[in-house]
Amino acid sequence: MNWLDYLIVIVYSIGFLGLGYFFKENKNAKDYFLGGQDMGWFPLSLSTIATQLSAISFISAPAFVGLAQNGGMKWLTFEFAVPLAMIGIMLIIIPPLYRANIVSIYEYVEKRFSTSTRIILSIVFQISRSLATGVMVYTIAMILQAVLNISFHWTILIISVITLIYSYQGGMKAVVWGDAIQMIILFFGLVICMVYGWNMLQDNPEFTGFAQERLTVIEFDNFGLDGGEFGFWPMVLGGLFLYLSYYGTDQTQAQRLMSAKNEGTIKKLLLANGLLRFPVVLVYSVMGLIIGALVTLTPDFLNDITEMTKTHYPAQYAIDGIKPDLMIPVFITKYLPHGLIGILIVGILSAAMSSLSSTINSLGAVTVEDIFNRGAKKLSVTNYMKYSKISVIFWGVVCITAAYLFGGSKGTVIELINIISSQFYGPILATFVLAILVKRVNHVGMNAGIIGGVLINVLIKINYDNIFWIWFNLTGFIITTVIALVVSEIFKAKTKDRLIIDFSIKREDVLSKEVFILTGFFIVILVFSYFLPSLLQKV
Repeated sequence: MNWLDYLIVIVYSIGFLGLGYFFKENKNAKDYFLGGQDMGWFPLSLSTIATQLSAISFISAPAFVGLAQNGGMKWLTFEFAVPLAMIGIMLIIIPPLYRANIVSIYEYVEKRFSTSTRIILSIVFQISRSLATGVMVYTIAMILQAVLNISFHWTILIISVITLIYSYQGGMKAVVWGDAIQMIILFFGLVICMVYGWNMLQDNPEFTGFAQERLTVIEFDNFGLDGGEFGFWPMVLGGLFLYLSYYGTDQTQAQRLMSAKNEGTIKKLLLANGLLRFPVVLVYSVMGLIIGALVTLTPDFLNDITEMTKTHYPAQYAIDGIKPDLMIPVFITKYLPHGLIGILIVGILSAAMSSLSSTINSLGAVTVEDIFNRGAKKLSVTNYMKYSKISVIFWGVVCITAAYLFGGSKGTVIELINIISSQFYGPILATFVLAILVKRVNHVGMNAGIIGGVLINVLIKINYDNIFWIWFNLTGFIITTVIALVVSEIFKAKTKDRLIIDFSIKREDVLSKEVFILTGFFIVILVFSYFLPSLLQKV
């Protein structure tokens, strides 16, 4: 990097500090945590996609496709279930939550079941999300340290302090508009890398086509039950319950849906998310395939990755002497012109700050709502805003601390977090679905279902380690539902029915244009993915 690249990074950082100041007028809870509930579908959809397609995706997904062992274009299977999940959230989950007029979605659970159910789900969210975000910050800080040639501690501070300031000042509006800007930068960064990589590949006389083993997308005979991963059925069925839970019952994502102007805006938001995710993931998967091919054909490129791995990473992080995650950063710094390097580094910073800002805002919301502002004693507006801003700072510090304490402990931490999260997503989703659709389930059955669903899921994982982790999102949902229904029948505790929400799935909703478009798009991406290897072979 030269002075121009550093100048771009500095100007970008200062600009985002100003973003928080621009949105600093927040009068109450709905202003600070829900953006006044007057936000449009376009910034909210970009924010939703940006939060999911984080810096880890920008760096690790292309590395998986192009360089990692047993990697390849099968990464696209992560997107198969997204359109179907958007339909489920649109029809079942979000309408009653939005009409309940709440900030923390876990308040809905308390109104329907009990205080204990709300607290359990809220604490699980707070602990798991802060730990996962800390690992993300650590991972990106390590990569930026290698690229920027500055201290690891400075990279953590650059990401965290800037994010904290604009999130603290501006609340949800600053977070959403910041995410929207960051998503645009990230996408154009992906396109730049893909175009430059393709031009370099075409100039290489040794390039005769992509490696065949990395082109396969769909594997119908891989059920993910004997050590296999990314098979069609686990990615569609397990992925469906993963995304239903993540987008519908995780405060980080649901808070964006609750910030919309009305339910029509939510439908547009979910439709946009269901349609836009696949093209974005396709771009960075193809980019990974192209740059991975360059690595195999360019000894100097591979040597650069190897040397950077030796310099910045302990031995346990390397596979065959290299850290695949360094593929994109090395390509950016070694093969792109100055100016574009700065823009691409800004893209990585953008993605990291997007994930961090979304997390600390959501953690702040559930902390204030589920701990300080519940029950008979409600906070005054002044105290609410004071507690909210303190909570945002608190969780920012927790995430930074988690980055230092847990991020570098072992090379398997990120995998471990995915496995742990999958134990909870199914039971949490079942809690909301039963709360909305099944009145005869009471709080005794629901609490037993949550605890039993998690414990049985964990026991299955311990005893059957060859089962692909994504299945546990489905098994957790089924186990929790069965236990909740059975225990509720045995223990006829009085159910809470205090929610005055007119909700039913209407025929016109099922037959809406959004449902037809998303269903059609699901079929399109399956057909496209099936023929994609043949298309790539002809390149």
